[in-house]
Amino acid sequence: MSTVQGRLRIAVQKSGRLADRSLDLIRDAGLKWVKGHNDLLYRVENYPIDLLRVRDDDIPTFVADGVCDLGIVGENVLEEGKNGGANASVVMPLGFGRCTLKIAIPPTLAYDGPASLDGLRIATSYPKILRRFLDDNGVAADIVTMRGAVEVAPRLKLAAAICDLVSTGATLEANGLKAQDTVLESQAVLIRSPIAAEPELAELLDSVIERMAGVVSSQGAKYVMLNAPRAALNQITAILPGAGSPTVMPLSGRDDAVAVHAVCQEAVFWETLEKLKAAGASAILVLPIEKMM
Repeated sequence: MSTVQGRLRIAVQKSGRLADRSLDLIRDAGLKWVKGHNDLLYRVENYPIDLLRVRDDDIPTFVADGVCDLGIVGENVLEEGKNGGANASVVMPLGFGRCTLKIAIPPTLAYDGPASLDGLRIATSYPKILRRFLDDNGVAADIVTMRGAVEVAPRLKLAAAICDLVSTGATLEANGLKAQDTVLESQAVLIRSPIAAEPELAELLDSVIERMAGVVSSQGAKYVMLNAPRAALNQITAILPGAGSPTVMPLSGRDDAVAVHAVCQEAVFWETLEKLKAAGASAILVLPIEKMM
């Protein structure tokens, strides 16, 4: 159980690319957090929950050891922190903080797949993930572990290539490097401790997870309402992106047309509306979804 009796704890990144989005998710799940006496601990006003703000590298350990019941962390950090003992389990991906761990090389290095790295030195901040990738591809290479500025390693002759996180690719380009093979696709995930919460907090823990799932499900989703000719219903339903089975209702005084309501899990672009209109749809409304459960 959590180390603080009678309260749930959620570990979030203190600073970095996931910090603000993690707090936004928690707020959108209806947890009204306020800053505590220091910047390490935020308290939730409306539930017995504390937010522990720590280094991202510490989050998997805190959750695995039961110091925190839940945590929000990047998959790259979670994978790098795994060990032979008990580990936190992934509850769900959260859809933000997307990045890719890639092999990157200078223009002077000929590259034709992972085998090109055989016998070379590779710099990275993720030695465990990189070692697994090299072993899976039968590559014998030396790993140079760095905690920052990995991209300068080839220029300083510390390594022939690097394995680093890439989001826009601008940093690699600025250092004359080109991304090659993908080692890991990463995004923020919600993780859960293998140690059960106190019995009186178990229902609250499940509620928090369900609320977060609802927030994640509503991200990018749209509620679409339109009128459609009965004869074109199948065609119009097929155009609606990620709608599944929409709700179809009769229109008052019209036997030849129906009202269609649908939750679209994919983006609804102007081109989509134009296709719906061309198929006979009218009075098309697209509304944002704040919450969904």
